[in-house]
Formats: sequence, C-alpha cells, structure tokens
Amino acid sequence: MPRDYYEVLGVPRDADEATIKKSFRRLARELHPDVNAHDPDAEDKFKEAAEAYEVLSDATRRQTYDAYGHDGLKSGGFSPNFEGFGSISDLFSAFFGQGGGFDAAFGGTRARGGAVQGGDVALAVSISLGDAARGTSVEVTYDATALCETCHGNGAEPGTPIVTCDKCRGAGQIQAVQRTRFGQMVRTALCDKCGGDGRIAEQPCHTCDGRGMTVAQRHVKVDIPAGIEDGQRMRVTGRGHAGERGGPAGDLYVVVRVAEDERFIRDREDLVTVVDVPAPLAALGTKIAVPTLDGDVPLDVPAGTQPGETIVMNGRGMPPLGRGRTGDLRVVINVVIPRRLSRKQKDLLNQFSESLTEDNLREDEGMIAKLKRALVG
Repeated sequence: MPRDYYEVLGVPRDADEATIKKSFRRLARELHPDVNAHDPDAEDKFKEAAEAYEVLSDATRRQTYDAYGHDGLKSGGFSPNFEGFGSISDLFSAFFGQGGGFDAAFGGTRARGGAVQGGDVALAVSISLGDAARGTSVEVTYDATALCETCHGNGAEPGTPIVTCDKCRGAGQIQAVQRTRFGQMVRTALCDKCGGDGRIAEQPCHTCDGRGMTVAQRHVKVDIPAGIEDGQRMRVTGRGHAGERGGPAGDLYVVVRVAEDERFIRDREDLVTVVDVPAPLAALGTKIAVPTLDGDVPLDVPAGTQPGETIVMNGRGMPPLGRGRTGDLRVVINVVIPRRLSRKQKDLLNQFSESLTEDNLREDEGMIAKLKRALVG
C-alpha cells in the first residue's frame, strides 16, 4: 500500500504550491547521492517523493487524490513515469534541468575541465594501550592513484597532440531530450569519451592507456600522539589519491584502534584495575603489587579494607590528548574469601570468629551507603 503523498512530503493537506515545492526540494537535497551515498534505498525514496510531488503539484491530480486517494488516480490512468532514467542522478537531471541536477537545483556549479581534487584514502591501524599512553609511530602501506610519470597526467603519448573530443565537440557534456509526464526533460551527463574534459589524446599514453593515472603503492609514517582513544582518526594531508587536471591530492585518514589490555579498563584518562587481596590480609593491612603502564608498583592496603573499595593512585592513568592533567589509576580491591580450608585452618578461624566483638564488625557507613556502593561497584 503506497504511503500518503502528504506524509511523504511532510506537508499538511492544505499546503500551498510553494510549500509543496519547498518540501520536495528539501527531500531532494537529503536524498542526492553526493550526500547520501551510503543509503541503498535513496533512489526508491526519491522516486516516492517525486511521485508525491508529481501529483500534489498538479491541481487536477491533487483534487482527484484528495477525493478518491490512490485508487482514484489509478482509475484515471495515472502512473509515475520513471522508466528510462538509469540512476538517481538521471532523475535529478530530469527534475532540475541541465548542469548536473543537484548543482542546478541548489545553486552550485561545476566548471567543465576544471581541477578536481583527488579522493581520500581511509585505513585502520591497531596499537597497544601502552603505545596509546606513550605515543608511537606506525608505517602504513596502501595503494593510491598517482599521476602517470610518462605523460604527466595528460593521457597522451609524449610528443603527440591532444585534440577536441568528437563526441561532445569540446563541451565535456552530452545532452538528451526525453518526453515524460513532466514534459520535455533535458538530461545532461559528462561525456563518457573524454570524461568531461572536452579533449582527448590522439594517441593514448602506453603506460596508463590514456587515463593519466597509475596505481602505486605508498608507504607513509604516521605519528600517533600520546593519549589517543580507540576509534579516533588521524589525517595526513595530501597523501590520498592524486587530483585530476592539476587538482590537489586527497587526504589519508588513519583510524586508530587501541587494543584492549586485560589488566585495565579505560575511562577516558583514568584507568581501572582490580587486585585480589586475601580476606585476612585485607583485615590486617598489607602491601600489594599493582600493575601500571610502567610496570608493577607497590601499594599499601589499609587494615580493614572492605570488598570493592577503591584506592586511587594519582597520575598513573593516561595522558590527555590535548590540554589537561594525566588521569589516575583506580585500584578496586577484591577481597578474596579462602576456600578448601584444612582442619587446622578451620580451627583457627573458629577461634578467631569467637573472639570477634561488635566493635570489630561496626562500620562507619549506613545501609543506604552500602547499597549504593554495591550497585555502583
């Protein structure tokens, strides 16, 4: 069952022609492939919006739709005509005329044969938590387009001329007029022979087959700053794909994946670790070895430390990526209750338990505080 046309365009049923047109242009902007490349349903959504606009922008069709709905339009012989449009770009060209569709509709321009910036390259690297704390350098290897060293990017065999394209006659674009239910629509596209340049090599370069580009393997050293977090990315300017017709190269984006360290949980600049302490030692107080990014360090555990209590070691966490202070290491004490006791151990514990008084078991915090600590911990 098709959706309600007013719902598709997001306008009230009493919307005027200007409101309907404005809403359709807004949807067209959202669904254009240049800004919506990752949505495989973009073309279907655009066709749905175009069908709604085709009906609601026509007074007679709108009147029929308001009175009888979709069935009334079908009875009257209406059906959307999107056949012959190969892609969503063709649909935009049909609606908004020549000049690339989206640019004509929303005020942009594309100069024929002008410089084009190269595409970006994205890749990921994995580093350890220790490397993230200290900062490190990694070398990445990837393939990217580069200007052909033989023809220097013009696509012609050295010493041979570059001539006007005979298909578009130097315009860089080809046009076709098509009759649709909207009337005569002009479809404009880049010339597939010259790629929009308006000129072609009379004799293509033997190295790149006239493309002006080759694929080369690149090795780039990337400096990763201390304090970087998992998922953050580094940008290396100008190390992406080569630009066309004198345009600048694209950029290299390196996504940094910080591997998990089984000893720690990271909380921004702070680190959290858990250390086991036998119950008798937690009662008596003891010294333990705590793992840090710089190796094990000693830590005094006060007598009477309770399960789940946290001891903070200042400045033992992660450095800040920018301004700020170095984080802390929060050491959570896991009081371990002994198991599989020998007879002698049981006798000793019985003697110990009989010696306990209320003063030994009294705590400073109340029940509500205990519950909060247990739930948070």
